Amino acid sequence: MGKVTGFLEHQRLHEAAEDKSSRVKHYHEFVARLSDQQTAIQAARCMDCGTPFCMSGCPVNNIIPDWNDLTYKNNWQEALETLHSTNNFPEFTGRVCPAPCEEACTLRINSDAVGIKSIEHAIIDKGWEMGWVKPQIATLKTGKKVAVVGSGPAGLACAQQLARAGHHVVVLEKNDRLGGLLRYGIPDFKMEKIFIDRRVEQMQQEGVEFRVNQAVGTAVPVSALLKDFDAVVLAGGAERPRDLPLPGRELKGVHYAMDFLPQQNKVVAGDRVSGQIMATGKHVVVIGGGDTGSDCVGTANRHGAKSVAQFELMGKPNDPKGNPVWPYWPTRLRTSSSHEEGAQRDWSVATKAFIGSEGQVKAIQAVRLEWKNGKMSELPGTEFEMPADLVLLAMGFLGPTGEGLLEQLGVAQDERGNVKADTEGYHSSVDRVFAAGDMRRGQSLVVWAIREGRQCAHAVDAFLMGASDLPR
Repeated sequence: MGKVTGFLEHQRLHEAAEDKSSRVKHYHEFVARLSDQQTAIQAARCMDCGTPFCMSGCPVNNIIPDWNDLTYKNNWQEALETLHSTNNFPEFTGRVCPAPCEEACTLRINSDAVGIKSIEHAIIDKGWEMGWVKPQIATLKTGKKVAVVGSGPAGLACAQQLARAGHHVVVLEKNDRLGGLLRYGIPDFKMEKIFIDRRVEQMQQEGVEFRVNQAVGTAVPVSALLKDFDAVVLAGGAERPRDLPLPGRELKGVHYAMDFLPQQNKVVAGDRVSGQIMATGKHVVVIGGGDTGSDCVGTANRHGAKSVAQFELMGKPNDPKGNPVWPYWPTRLRTSSSHEEGAQRDWSVATKAFIGSEGQVKAIQAVRLEWKNGKMSELPGTEFEMPADLVLLAMGFLGPTGEGLLEQLGVAQDERGNVKADTEGYHSSVDRVFAAGDMRRGQSLVVWAIREGRQCAHAVDAFLMGASDLPR
């Protein structure tokens, strides 16, 4: 423990952010990491609890008290090694993870939690700046070949771990660039794509082979993977969006969020997107109150939308200062940086129809709801209309797309349509085929994807070699 009284002496310090009036004019990151001195002071607030609930709150079980102590003592390189021991990509989680570890922090019971996410952000960024992040090349090769389908965080974590165990790993990605939803789902203003690119470069030096424009199940026959590889890992994500089949759904201007967000990411990357969905000068309504909806809000504001509204079917969550923290984290009200940039947020609202003129959406018809005992009912006399030139459906994802890949493999699926595999062996119902990440567990967080990728790598290594030294 770095400083016994640190949590009594120091207040939580949030990372500095560019003013919202200027950051909405670009797509670069606008949050600056803490200075070395600021990070050390924040790390001093860690109480080194006898039972560090932050570690159990973190899906990858980061050894948080240890790297807090090391940072406070200015042992940055050892802090980085400790951080990397459980998390392959802390620059991803240090930017886009909602930090359930902080909600589990003991200090959070009656004070502000330790700024774990900001400390993680500082450690990994300093590590890259100092040149401490280097390829870890296996000294012995096993001769085994593994195909990883999907290059999101689960696929990348799995591939990196397997390469470090000495296997020849080939990652197949259906898109033209690597990264999955990290690349084409998360806006650049939350995480710039240079962080994916330099990890890919590191992994290439470690022996991982990447192939883009490889849609397994269509462009690439599944039979070829089973023939050419000793094991196959399915890490393709959960990409089937939840629809809203209401009157007027066919109108122009009603789109899935994941039709809207990837286009902007491609434009930022330098691509020319024909017929790009734009919010410029439009009344935008985002249906869905989660992170994807928030990303739509931030992107629409950067397009120069006339107005932005975000509706949520569920009731308004409690004020975070007024209810217990753990395990009630999912039910607490959170305001994202995109919300701060401007949006009319509303809860307990159900959309009834999309109203159009000459084939173009012009408004939505909605009604207010009342929630009692977990059941909703419409409130009579609360129907209303709102102008809407662009409607973005951001209501979550139902599971993986089964066309081609899953159909050809014939893998068993659970009741939600995910690939059926447990968290011990990660083995599907098909021999030599494994599954990890959102394709196995359903829509989830980046940090859960990294955990599953690492654990799946351990399972695949043990399957191929009879035992594994890879951490779970």
